[in-house]
Amino acid sequence: MTDDLPLAGLTVVVTRPRDQALKLAQKIEQAGGVALLFPLLEITAIADSDALNGQIARLGQFNLAIFVSPNAVRYGIAAILAAGALPRALKIATVGQGSARVLRETGISNIIAPTERFDSEGLLALPELQQVSGWRVMIFRGDGGRELLGDTLSERGATVEYATCYRRTKPQLDTSALLAAGPDAIIVTSSEALDHLGQMLNAGDRQALCNTALFVPHERIAGRARDQGWPRVQVTSSGDDGVCSALIAWTGQRGNGNEEQGTA
Repeated sequence: MTDDLPLAGLTVVVTRPRDQALKLAQKIEQAGGVALLFPLLEITAIADSDALNGQIARLGQFNLAIFVSPNAVRYGIAAILAAGALPRALKIATVGQGSARVLRETGISNIIAPTERFDSEGLLALPELQQVSGWRVMIFRGDGGRELLGDTLSERGATVEYATCYRRTKPQLDTSALLAAGPDAIIVTSSEALDHLGQMLNAGDRQALCNTALFVPHERIAGRARDQGWPRVQVTSSGDDGVCSALIAWTGQRGNGNEEQGTA
């Protein structure tokens, strides 16, 4: 490892959906690592958009639209713009800075988003969402997911409606390529992807990967990973830069012989 190539000699598995993994893979390789794409989720448009289009037609009656992920932004905003435009009075919120960045790329600048904790809890803690009694809120998301955001806003007096704008599916993958690579680290960015990985691995596969470090962006995912038997879990900061910084720090600790579990 050198200062110019801090990830030299490191093989890292990136499990994001393929089109969302490329920038992170490029950063890893620019730092000297080898990035192996192994997408544990596939993101596709919903098969029948009639229900979504009907909800978008009523969007002008709502006070707030929340986009729970970059995919919710991409598919949700595309559907909204295809039907016309965002209502001018509609407030826009999201749970993370990655989603906020994609919103800004679409021309939306006034965004309610947490600046510290990037999840539903972080968004719900913001002052803007404390007094929502009487509001109508539409939450754009994939098929299924956590209900905390909607449930809490409902408890605060809002009327909440979920708008499903994309689908998440488990791809059919051959784990032999993953095992043959002998990876040093695996990046998993959602609980659903983690579950898919667990479902793909048999007892022998798990044993072969038992010394592989697992990098996740949230303590909730880390807890799930530990429950599934992953012994070396690292919690990173959010975004590509947060993941890469955690990888570099971990590689340095490992090189000095004092690697430990922890939070980046």
